[in-house]
Amino acid sequence: MMSKAQTLSRTQTSVFDFEVEDIKGNKFSFSQFEGKKIMIVNTASKCGLTSQYKLLEELYQQYKDSNFMIIGFPSNNFLMQERGSNDQIAAFCQKNYGVSFPMMSKISVRGFNQHPLYKFLTTKKLNGSMNSRVKWNFQKYLINEDGIVDKVISPQTKPNHHSVINWIED
Repeated sequence: MMSKAQTLSRTQTSVFDFEVEDIKGNKFSFSQFEGKKIMIVNTASKCGLTSQYKLLEELYQQYKDSNFMIIGFPSNNFLMQERGSNDQIAAFCQKNYGVSFPMMSKISVRGFNQHPLYKFLTTKKLNGSMNSRVKWNFQKYLINEDGIVDKVISPQTKPNHHSVINWIED
């Protein structure tokens, strides 16, 4: 995996330029999803919105064969609601929600240690699309087939909301 400095020194033009680490510690390249729509969502196991895992999994099962992917990023940025290790998070997601969409290693989605992917997602100067701020767990970034940030969906908006479904099906 590239170091933070190496990742930031490259010029990313789309999400497909990023390589991250999955929850098992393996290299995970976004380039494998070129031409697909992607929902990137920051997650937590001890949040009032944690039940969205169920809806995310249902959405994934419904559209995974239709050029759509969900990628989860556990983070502990909000009220210490994701204290677990990667192994604990993976076990929790599987046992409680049957999560089968790709989950990545726990990262910081905002603040001083913000992961380079989230710096890209939240900074118009980098993503060429829009500025945003990660407000809470389960904020959703909708990435179009070209790897560009298309929409940011509020944490409180459920993954199966008609605006998300319409975006997937469009």
